[in-house]
Amino acid sequence: MAWLCRLNASNCVELATTPATVLIRDSKDTSGPRLGFSPTTWVTFLTHITK
Repeated sequence: MAWLCRLNASNCVELATTPATVLIRDSKDTSGPRLGFSPTTWVTFLTHITK
């Protein structure tokens, strides 16, 4: 799975996607916990934070 981070920074929130899940994790703790969201929930979240 490919993890993406804006501008390849080492101190960010990383994102990875699968067809069923959007995952986020802390780039400083790549083996730590991950949060998973459905694509619909992720789009709803992004819509609300960009208003």
